[in-house]
Formats: sequence, structure tokens, C-alpha cells
Amino acid sequence: MSNSTLNNTSVRGLSNILDAVLAKGLINPDQYNAIKFESVNTNKSPEDILKAQNIMTGIDIAKTLAEMQGIEYVAVDELDIPIDTLNKLTAEIAKNSLAVVFEETPAYFKVAMKDAFDLQKIKFLESILRKKVQSFYSSEDEILRVIDTKYGAQIGKEVDEALADVGDDTLLDLGSSFQDNEIGQDLDKAPIIKIVNMIMDYGLKNKASDIHIEPREKKISVRFRVRGILSEKLTIPRKLLNPLISRIKILSDLKIDEHRVPQDGRFQVKSGGNIADVRVSIMPSIYGEKIVMRLLQKSQTVFSLEQVGIRGLSLARLKDALKRTQGIILVTGPTGSGKTQTLASCLKILNTPEVNIVTLEDPVEIRVDGVNQVQVNPEVGLTFASGLRSFLRQDPDVILVGEIRDGETAALSVQAALVGRLVLSTIHTNSAAGAFIRMIDMGVEPFLLISTVNIVIAQRLVRTLCECSEPYQASSEILSKMHEELDVLNGFNIYDENHKLKLHFDKNTTSVTLHKAKGCPKCNNTGYIGRTGIFEALKMSETISKLIMNNASINEINEQAIKEGMLSMIQDGFIKTLEGITTVEEVLRVRNE
Repeated sequence: MSNSTLNNTSVRGLSNILDAVLAKGLINPDQYNAIKFESVNTNKSPEDILKAQNIMTGIDIAKTLAEMQGIEYVAVDELDIPIDTLNKLTAEIAKNSLAVVFEETPAYFKVAMKDAFDLQKIKFLESILRKKVQSFYSSEDEILRVIDTKYGAQIGKEVDEALADVGDDTLLDLGSSFQDNEIGQDLDKAPIIKIVNMIMDYGLKNKASDIHIEPREKKISVRFRVRGILSEKLTIPRKLLNPLISRIKILSDLKIDEHRVPQDGRFQVKSGGNIADVRVSIMPSIYGEKIVMRLLQKSQTVFSLEQVGIRGLSLARLKDALKRTQGIILVTGPTGSGKTQTLASCLKILNTPEVNIVTLEDPVEIRVDGVNQVQVNPEVGLTFASGLRSFLRQDPDVILVGEIRDGETAALSVQAALVGRLVLSTIHTNSAAGAFIRMIDMGVEPFLLISTVNIVIAQRLVRTLCECSEPYQASSEILSKMHEELDVLNGFNIYDENHKLKLHFDKNTTSVTLHKAKGCPKCNNTGYIGRTGIFEALKMSETISKLIMNNASINEINEQAIKEGMLSMIQDGFIKTLEGITTVEEVLRVRNE
């Protein structure tokens, strides 16, 4: 709920937030009693219940508490906080206390807190800061955003300090004369462990999907892929390449004396409350071995399909497919396109006490309570294919196969669907129509394919604009491209949250207001904050079945699907651009992934 929904009724002096929310007209007496009852019986705070039920946002709650207690509210993530001021509290204390120092005066520190009325915590902070504290309210999300971005941005400085600890002589020794058989006795003396830990910690805090450690002629470049964009955040002296690689090989249980062939491994890493499986790929290059680490963060959050970004006819078609008791639902897209989250959102709908759901994943990224989740382990013979065979003896109603990557898994998935199971899986293709061709290439007979596949969802992830975005009039070139993609829809209207017409687009539209990224402290000056999906949902039909049986091309299948109402990914993306959710540049960037 937006802040604009809070009315002007004063709640100053009230001690119970439910009384304040009731006074502001956000809940009725029945809701008041229901939330109070739930809070007593579940031990959840009223604030958590208000957020969970989408009655108030964290910012709404922080502002209301501030008003009740006569304490000022501050949007701390929008402030430009000096690093020295921020560091008055360590990242660990800031996270545990949900408190951030944002300003220092001669007499006291200004501190943003989730609970600015917690006198015991204020005394604790004063004992650490050795100065009086003036507390301000901020939401938990705003405070955590500052901790994750502002503290995380100091990685370069911290690595420099780690390198300075050992001095240049030691670094030279680690580089040119470092031998693999000395790893056990010498690595602990080097800053390598600390540097690797800081790299991993930065990646986790900033929700990086990949970390690239790349040897160059005169340096080591460390790049992080965050929200689909790869950028260099750190350089390390080249002389540290050997011990850096050896440290990661030890963590991954790889051969440290093998430098000529590619190696793959994995390990787990934990930073605060974040846990991730790390897949490691090491490949020799002309300047030494290059490392790419994929971070697969374990998430307990399962979003609804609407929150993922799928809507309209695509959403209706997917929900209809989920109501069926047999068949195959495929989600397709490149690595990092959000397929796992979409499947977890589907499981959230299917997950009821009457349904036995089993999943086979590599690895289990999102844990869903009530679902039997199994992780692939090729070392002991537990592959997608072997696991799928065993699953069929477990009396499943729904089977989720993490990925169909070979003919055997594809054939078993089809057989499971034919004998009355609903199968959900992913496959790597560029479009929804491409999934049929890929399955046929794997050896699945076309007549089996059209008998089992209910729907194919193709998706990509685009970055969403921060509230600091700026409006602008689309150029004639962009407008022409939008007409090229959207005119086939024969016009449409977009409404705001109050159901008022916000935008009309049809063949006669001659001007459009779009938004572009600007940048502010809240979004770490990128202009973007968060991501959403753009989708296309191809539903199996009689016409498309005939095309598949006649070996039609991907383009022919795609054209027919659009005739039958499918919204293409670029159309979905352009509509979200018109709404100010993302930018044209983002949609065009991910379209060809």
C-alpha cells in the first residue's frame, strides 16, 4: 500500500499500532480483532501481520510509529552518508541492531533505527559510540539496504588494507615463488583467505549471480554480475594469482596442481543470514586460470505469480494449466532468467495437503514447506533421470524436474505425464516456440509432445526503475519500434492503482512519455532497484499441434501463437516500459539473451 493511502488523522500519543491503523482507516474493527487474535496465537508482531497482509508497507509502519511516539522518520537509504560516519558501527552490529549512524554532531550521533523507541538498544549503542544517540525511525528494508550497499561498497578499501597488512615483500614471495605443495603451510599466512572471504561476502550482500576472477597481463580483475549486468568492482595485484586460485580450488575440492585442463567444483558459503551454493568453473587462459563462480542463494521467499511479473492472459493461461492433473508445464529461458522462482511460485499454488509434490533440483535454491525436495548428486548416481525413475514409485501427483537437459530425462518426463502426473520443468531455449524443437532434438516424438505439453512459458528478467527515474518524450525511432511490436494488439489502456486511465496506446498514438534511469543513493546511483520478469505464454492448441507434427519452424509456431493471443516477451516488456516499470534499453538488452 502506498504512503498516499495514509490519511491525516493524528495518532500522536497512541501506544498500540493497531489503534493507530484503525484510526487512519486502513483496517476495520473486524480486521483489528482478527490481527490481534493472530498476533497472540502465532507470536507474530502486529507490524509483521500488517505487512504480510499488504495492509501497510514497512515505510508506512515506520512513519506511523514515528508519529505515534513523536520521533522523526528519515528515509536513511536516500542519504549520502560519509563512510567514516557509517563505520562508527560495524556492519555486524548495524545488522544485528537494525541501526545505522548517518550523521555526527559535536554532542551526539543521529541513528536510524527500526525501533527508535527501544531505550535499552539506544543505551547499548551509546556505550559503543561513546556519545549520546538521537534516534530516528526508518523501515527495516531501508536500513538493510544501506547496510548491504554502503558497507559492501568498501570492498576495494578493505582489500587494499588486507594487502597492506603483509607488505610488498610477502606479496612477491606469494606470486613468483609460491609452490602448490606449500599451500598448507603458507596460505594461512597470506591475506588470500581474507580477500576471498571479502569477495564472497560482497557477492552475497549485493545479490550477485556470478563472480568472475580474470587474470590480465598486469592485474587480476574481479567482476560481479548483479541484476544481469557485469561490472568490475575490484582489481588485485597479479602476483596473487596462484594462491588465489589455490584457495578456491581447496574450497571446491579440486586438484591444485592441475593447471592445463578445465575443472568444475562446488562449495557452500554463508554470510550473516545468507547461504549460497557456489558452483566453480576454472578454465586455463593465456594469462593463467580464469575462475567463474555462480552464486545460487538459498531463498525462503516464494513470490506469487503476480509478484514475479506475469499477468493478463499469460497469467490466466498458466493458472489454467496448473489446474490440470496431468501434462507438462515448461519454463524456458537462459541461465539467470528467473525460471526457478517462477516454478516455485507455481508450487505455491499447487501445494496443498491433498497433493503429493516431489522435486529434483540441482541444487535446491528455494525451499518450499510441504514439498518433498531432493537435490541431484551425480557422484553417487542420483541424476535427473535416475531420480525421476525413483519418483514414479513415490506415488507423486506433481513432479518438478529442475532441468530437462538430455534425451533420457525428456523421455521420462513425457512418460510421467502420460501416466497421469503433472510435470513441471525448465529447458534452455530462446523462446517458447523453441522448446518444442529442442524436445524433438532430444528424441521426443512429436505426437508424444503434443499429447503432453500443456503450456510453455518463456521469460527474461529486466531491471526495474528506482523512484528517482525521470520522464521523457520517446523519440520517433523508439515510438516507431513500439508501434511495430504493439499495433498488432489493436490498442489498449493502462490504468493506475486508483483505476484511473493513465495511458492509452493504439495505432494513432503519436507521442509517449517514458521513464529513464537517473540514480540516487537508494539505488546506489544505478537508476534501477530490483527486477521483474517479461513473459510469453504459449498454450498448446489444435493448430499449433498440427504445425509441430508437420515439422514447422520456430517462426511459424511463434506467429501462430501470437495470432491465438500470445503476448511476446518484447510486447510484454514494452507495455511495462509504457507503465514506467522499466526502460526500453532494458527490454532490448535482454531480448536477445
